[in-house]
Amino acid sequence: LFTIFANFAFMDKKKLIIFILAAFLPMIGVGVAMHFSAPILKYVLSAGVMFIPTLAVIITQVLCKEPILNGVGISFKFNRWWVIGWLLIPIIALAIVGMTLLMPGAKWTPDNETMKMVLQAMPEGLGVWGFIGVTMLSGLLSGVTINAVFALGEEIAWRGFLLNMFSGKKFWKVALWTGIIWGLWHAPIILNGHNYPQHPVVGVFLMVVFCVLMTPILMYFRQKSGSVIVPAIMHGTFNAVAGLTLMIITPANDLLYGATGLAGMIVLLIVNLCLFLFDRFVSKE
Repeated sequence: LFTIFANFAFMDKKKLIIFILAAFLPMIGVGVAMHFSAPILKYVLSAGVMFIPTLAVIITQVLCKEPILNGVGISFKFNRWWVIGWLLIPIIALAIVGMTLLMPGAKWTPDNETMKMVLQAMPEGLGVWGFIGVTMLSGLLSGVTINAVFALGEEIAWRGFLLNMFSGKKFWKVALWTGIIWGLWHAPIILNGHNYPQHPVVGVFLMVVFCVLMTPILMYFRQKSGSVIVPAIMHGTFNAVAGLTLMIITPANDLLYGATGLAGMIVLLIVNLCLFLFDRFVSKE
């Protein structure tokens, strides 16, 4: 926090402290509850926490006597960036599959027991490529509907409230600090095995790195589209398709494989580079 204050000396420090306490303290409570919960309840809790950041924003605005959800960027004015951001996510997911296959020990195993059970429940003859196609299409559908609602619970805070608080500072600096806060916020559920069940402690640090790399992408489309709903759609779609890798590649190594492993981070780094080059040399906006 002191480092953030040093970098953003002009902003309302009291407001940021209230927000962080309102966002982080409930997460600690959830982490404790998850530790003593059955696996199915852990899953429910990990989904429910996505609304905590928005509640933290509301609490902060009320205590600071400001209009609720003021300046978070909720807008339904549609433009092409809504579609581009939405369709970019399945491309990223497929790139992560390819990158995972380059990781040590990764094996393409679409005939594993889990996939066999999944394919048995699907139309005959669909095959693994059909399954991948269905996963992408269903991910796009859920990403723009129910998943977007849950993701908006986070995005109102990370790409709305914080972006507004850090206004006036350079894009990459804002992305860095927002990503760090976002990543550390996940710590209580990461320590309970979320995303990194094999390495929960190391997973906390990897989650911070993942969030730092994911934040510029979501921020970019938030800025281009003018609406926080677009990163919510992207976030929701990502959550829907991110698990594809673990279905068809084994043995799973949560430090290397999948969206939150090294493979995913390399892909996100490349996407960030592409967006930087596009914005610098191609975009006229």
